[in-house]
Amino acid sequence: MVGHIQGKDRFQEMYTTTRLEDYVKENSICRVIDAFVDSLDLKTEGFENTQPQYVGRPAFDPGDLLKLYIYGYLYQLRSSRRLQREAEINQEVMWLIKGLTPDDRTLCYFFANNTEAIKKVFRDFNKKCLALGLFGREMVSIDGTKTKADNSRKNYYTKDDIEKKIEKLDSQITTFIKEMEENDRNDADEEKVEDANITSEILEAFKTKKEKLEEVLKEIDENEGNPVCTVDKDAALMKLSGGKGFDICYNVQTAVDSKNGLVVDFYITNNCNDMAELSQMAGCAKDMLEAEELVVLADTGYSNGKEIDACEKDEITCYIPKPKTTHQPENEKYHRDNFKYDAEKDQYTCPEGNTLDYVRTRERNGNRVYANRPACMSCPSKDKCTKADALREIERNPYQESVDRANENAKGNPDIYQRRQMLSEHPFGVIKQKWKQNQYTRRGKEKVKGETALSFLAFNLRRAVNILGTKTILEALV
Repeated sequence: MVGHIQGKDRFQEMYTTTRLEDYVKENSICRVIDAFVDSLDLKTEGFENTQPQYVGRPAFDPGDLLKLYIYGYLYQLRSSRRLQREAEINQEVMWLIKGLTPDDRTLCYFFANNTEAIKKVFRDFNKKCLALGLFGREMVSIDGTKTKADNSRKNYYTKDDIEKKIEKLDSQITTFIKEMEENDRNDADEEKVEDANITSEILEAFKTKKEKLEEVLKEIDENEGNPVCTVDKDAALMKLSGGKGFDICYNVQTAVDSKNGLVVDFYITNNCNDMAELSQMAGCAKDMLEAEELVVLADTGYSNGKEIDACEKDEITCYIPKPKTTHQPENEKYHRDNFKYDAEKDQYTCPEGNTLDYVRTRERNGNRVYANRPACMSCPSKDKCTKADALREIERNPYQESVDRANENAKGNPDIYQRRQMLSEHPFGVIKQKWKQNQYTRRGKEKVKGETALSFLAFNLRRAVNILGTKTILEALV
């Protein structure tokens, strides 16, 4: 009878190598992390403690701590305590930081004090990828994702919520005092002292809770009436995709290159939608890629005329479909798209052949309004065209031509535009689902930027190694 494979005797004396070098394979990604960080000028990047101290206890080299954080985010180890443990038991980490064992507080302070420098490191790695030809520099896909902040919904307050809670609390305090007075009249004398102590504690708790709510209300008033998050003040309430409701999040904007799916650049915003984010993200991507011209793919959430026009002025061609017009007549003949615009005459022609001339400009959004009252009032098809008593009006965005061009680019080139989702969703899927980094562990926009930079750096690092191999990248870094 064949037995099981047997392990070694735990008490048997063994000869083991004393070299950390022998613990790490030649093609290990640790070697890329080590060579990349060693190639950086950390002082220029803005890291603290880059110069050795001549008095007091020596500080850890920021390069070693940075290596540990990059390794951690590559292997889903974001907690400073878990990183501390890895430094004590993980052979690759022992090799990477030369057997050092920084404690969790050291790691925590390092991250908090170097968030801006960490973002520069992400961009420096992209510059090295650019030199290696990993970026196509021709087309990027732009999209955003909502990532949960370290702030519960219970710690998100609007002015109405606070006022209702204070009003309810006042009612509870009044009711409680009345019940307390009634009990005092009915209770026996020997029970009054004990009951008085209990009731005074409860009443004090009510008052303390009210004081905290009043402090939050004061903060809301100072914030011009806008809602506040009491834990992470930079986050905001946002609607999650997939019918998941609302939560306290950050909006992470990314640009992904079309050649190898690497993340070109990113930035963090607390805007709840993507309408005003296109030109900034596209401009950042164009600068990062050092490109003269660029093609940008984005979904309908970015169909903002002003933003598209700004991109076109910066030599950026947009492929963005228009959202469907809402509140259309039941008869398709009279839908908005069937009103044809003549740019030379600056007028629309309706499906019945009547012309609509410019009549005014809306102050709210700058849209130009076109109408023809006499023609509408005498038109036999008016009831099919509009439910308004007077006439049908057509609004035209000041940047409508830019919106139409972006829409035609997307609709006319389906083979190009269909790559948008594949490019943008892949980094989000890997980082948020596979690596389980779907919620931030730190608070405040600056620290969140640092977390995001490490996540995308780890993603690009992994893809670069998978594409070129460890040997090629090491040769380029040395």
